[in-house]
Amino acid sequence: MFLALDVAALHQAREALLGRGLAVLAAWVLLNLLVSGHYLSRADKRRPAYYFHGMNVGWALVNGLLAAWGIYHLQPAAPSGLGLADVVQAQLFNENLFLFNAGLDVAYIMTGYYLRARAALPGETRPARLLGFGRSLWLQGGFLLVFDALMWGWLHWQGRGWLPWLQ
Repeated sequence: MFLALDVAALHQAREALLGRGLAVLAAWVLLNLLVSGHYLSRADKRRPAYYFHGMNVGWALVNGLLAAWGIYHLQPAAPSGLGLADVVQAQLFNENLFLFNAGLDVAYIMTGYYLRARAALPGETRPARLLGFGRSLWLQGGFLLVFDALMWGWLHWQGRGWLPWLQ
C-alpha cells in the first residue's frame, strides 16, 4: 500500500511538471501569435520583418498543436495498476524526448545562421526572405533550446530523487 501511494505521487509530480512546462509553451504560443500577428499585418512584404513575423506565426501554430496535444495527454491522476517500472519508463521517455528536442533546437539555430549567410551572397534573389526566416529560426530555436534544456534538467533532477528506490 505504501509503495502504491508513492508510485502515484511520483506519477503526479511528473505530470504536474510536464503540465507547467506545457503552460509555458502555450504562453509562448500566445505571445508569438499576438505580437507577430500584429506586426505581420503591418509589415512590408519586401522587408525581412514580414518574413520574420510570418515564420513566427507559423511556429506558433505548430507549437500550439504540440502544446495542445501534450495537455490533452496529461494524466494528473495515476492510472490503476501503475507500477514503479511504468513510472520510471515514462520518466526516461520524457527526459530523452526533451534532450532530443534540444538537439533539434540547435539545428534550427544553425539553419538560421545558414540562411543569414546565404542572404549575404551576391546575386541572391530574395535576401529579405532568407534574413527574416533566419532571424525567426534564431528566436524560436533559442527559446525552444532554453525551454527543452530546462525541462530536461528539471525532469532529470526529479528522477534522480528516485534512485534510492531503484536499488
